[in-house]
Amino acid sequence: MALAARLESHVRMLAEDIGERNIYHPDALAEASTYIENIWQEQGYRVTPQTYEVEGIPCSNLEVTHAGITHPEQILLIGAHYDSVSGSPGANDNGSGVAALLEIARLLKGVETECTVRFVAFVNEESPFFFREQMGSMVYAREARKRNDDIRLMISLEMLGSYSERPRSQRYPPLFRFFYPDRANFIAFVSNLRSRRTLHRFSAAFRRHSQFPAEHIATFSWIPGVAWSDHLAFWRQGYRALMVTDTAFYRYSHYHAATDLPDELDYISMAAVTQGVAHAVASLARQATESVSGAD
Repeated sequence: MALAARLESHVRMLAEDIGERNIYHPDALAEASTYIENIWQEQGYRVTPQTYEVEGIPCSNLEVTHAGITHPEQILLIGAHYDSVSGSPGANDNGSGVAALLEIARLLKGVETECTVRFVAFVNEESPFFFREQMGSMVYAREARKRNDDIRLMISLEMLGSYSERPRSQRYPPLFRFFYPDRANFIAFVSNLRSRRTLHRFSAAFRRHSQFPAEHIATFSWIPGVAWSDHLAFWRQGYRALMVTDTAFYRYSHYHAATDLPDELDYISMAAVTQGVAHAVASLARQATESVSGAD
């Protein structure tokens, strides 16, 4: 309950108090950035901004690091975008992902890990930047590759707040419905085919530590929705990456709408997912390097 309350507080700040946040609302975008930075500083992290300009507007990716003990050069990266699409306050898309990112960082603060866990809040994921060079995660992933950062897995948190026990509340791309549940009561882990073994390790770690329903799939990136978040930027740079999602428009009727409001989210389920992801990340980060990644 306490975790659910903290998650709701973050979402309400981003979507209700700040509201629509993108370069067309630069003051709100800056306010969201400041809020994230302040929360991480309160948790005891040192925040490193990566700032660049878009149409004369300064935009910042925000990074904090939980250093590993024996293999600090090896990195598990968890990210979520904090901008919202034009015309939407972005409670689920992606206030929910940012809220989970902040709370996973808090949960892991005192946990000893073998490799480094890095948390990044990305700017400019939404249109017109998606798939383009000024997308925040594209900027970040390019620089990471230039530095030769040893990112073993990137985890993108993308819309985590919508769940339903109602029959036929879950939709899918063609044919998927024959293999997955018709109730929107689960969290999904999605990757490309190259990341499939890493996806399986993450999914297994989540299930060891959480009873929350979870489904996973490694599939073709051209299927609608599969590549639609910040993990795409890391695939393009040759890193293994996956998305954690409630499946977005395949279940959430308020996707990219003015009605994407805090009251539409299920914070108890969101808390269970957040805690499960935190445990899974901690479990992988404590293990030997071969069990975190490896040839897929």
